[in-house]
Amino acid sequence: MEKRKIKITGTGHYVPDKILTNQDLEKMVDTSDEWIVTRTGIKERHIASAEQATSDLAAEAARQALQDAGLKAEDLDLILVATSTPDTIFPSTACRLQHHLQADHVPAFDLSAGCTGFLYGMIVAEGLIFGGTARRILLVGAELLTKITNWEDRSTCVLFGDGAGAVILEESKDDSGMLSSYWKADGSLGELLILPGGGTKIPASHDSVEKRLHFLHMKGNEVFKYAVKRMGEAAVEALKRAGLKETDVDFLIPHQANIRIIDATGQRLKLPPEKVYVNIHRYGNISVASIPVAIHELKEAGKLKKGDILVLDAFGAGFTWAAVVYRW
Repeated sequence: MEKRKIKITGTGHYVPDKILTNQDLEKMVDTSDEWIVTRTGIKERHIASAEQATSDLAAEAARQALQDAGLKAEDLDLILVATSTPDTIFPSTACRLQHHLQADHVPAFDLSAGCTGFLYGMIVAEGLIFGGTARRILLVGAELLTKITNWEDRSTCVLFGDGAGAVILEESKDDSGMLSSYWKADGSLGELLILPGGGTKIPASHDSVEKRLHFLHMKGNEVFKYAVKRMGEAAVEALKRAGLKETDVDFLIPHQANIRIIDATGQRLKLPPEKVYVNIHRYGNISVASIPVAIHELKEAGKLKKGDILVLDAFGAGFTWAAVVYRW
């Protein structure tokens, strides 16, 4: 008997209208288009307006996914939002999204696993669906990183953008769906990528604001080394668990953090460039939204054929890392 699987039955995505180019950044900090492109692969990123919150981005993507699946909000059994930039610490962004969608009384909660949150969310959703707790789950990866970016820090302000991607997850009725997963974490490395202020360890104060502790802090070189190692590990292990080889892969859909990390992961799997999906040049690092946005784009472009094997692969703050093997 074939293993039960969960399946994506609808997708959606949203990025804000405003675009910030590398040329714009040249006027703000000591950087250059050449420096940014060479080291990151980023050419532009989308920036939310002052009025937009993470839940607003999530709602736009969620409505698309619901429409794509032919569902209404009241058809959902759970709303799950993966984010590191919630509207508020509480209530959850998922509850705010539930209100946006008028999905009365549908349970809702947030999941925090850094850039790996969408894949963690898929793994959690699988357990809930197979356990009988929910039949249809809306999973949204949404991030508004530009509001926790220090625009005077040239090493980080060039990296991040805003966006949201959404999927509807249900049990598969055919051979398509999630074939395997692999997830890990290492909390000992948490200080390398952190938003220090605003929680119970460093509550908001004049001192925390003056020290810019409410902005993202990252030791980029250290993060890079671990990301390359762990994303390669995750992809290889997830394929092994699915009983597949690197040659079976049709698309690697990696978290879009840095073109060098993406290239290194593709090389670990011995994949030609055309099998590695890249959109970092248009969006920058949109964290947890990058993988669902990429899936939506590939689908909308007609590039995904039934039976295609996808490897979804991410690394994020925590540290966390995960990979999912999926048959389209």
